Amino acid sequence: MVGQVVGHCLFISFFAYLCSMNIRNAKPDEARQIARLIMTAMNYDCCRYFTGPDHTLQEFEDMMAQLVAGDCSQYSYRNTLVATDAAGQVAGISVSYDGARLHSLRRAFAEAAREAFGRDFSAMDDETQAGELYIDSLAVRPECRRRGVATALLRATIAKARRLQLPAVGLLVDQGNPAAERLYCSVGFGYANDAAWGGHPMRHLVINLVDGKHI
Repeated sequence: MVGQVVGHCLFISFFAYLCSMNIRNAKPDEARQIARLIMTAMNYDCCRYFTGPDHTLQEFEDMMAQLVAGDCSQYSYRNTLVATDAAGQVAGISVSYDGARLHSLRRAFAEAAREAFGRDFSAMDDETQAGELYIDSLAVRPECRRRGVATALLRATIAKARRLQLPAVGLLVDQGNPAAERLYCSVGFGYANDAAWGGHPMRHLVINLVDGKHI
């Protein structure tokens, strides 16, 4: 009986949190919060791959915050959906853009990294392509996890792809993160091919919106 009561209370708490959550377009003044969550999505090993050994994660965060606050990079607030809690605080983010725009959007990151760290990433392998809305970064604050925030953001991003009339949504997941892959597959994503990003082996997952098989 105690277990049933506790389980019922947890369900009520979970449902109440979902009801209080709002998903909306990001704002420029949320750039610092968004940058930190993007770094969580990248994982810190990938962040250090970009900074090199002579620079810090704080410097990387500063660079990312500038890119988020701007208009012309893949990490721009203009490409970002945020989930906010009842207090209006950012609980999670989904950064996505039309894969056809990758090269033009990525130019700002390459220029910023060259200026900040003296490193050239202009010839990085493509992580997406035309024909898909690419989810660049999906992350939720640790204290807000396991409450449906990531799933809600994924569904909102899929709805964004439909509005943009793009036929698919794609993302990369680290091969060493099976829990994240299970989350994506639960929403309808499936394996497409192997890839690499930030020095890490990745799996490219895609959900097809044209054939009606998913969501």
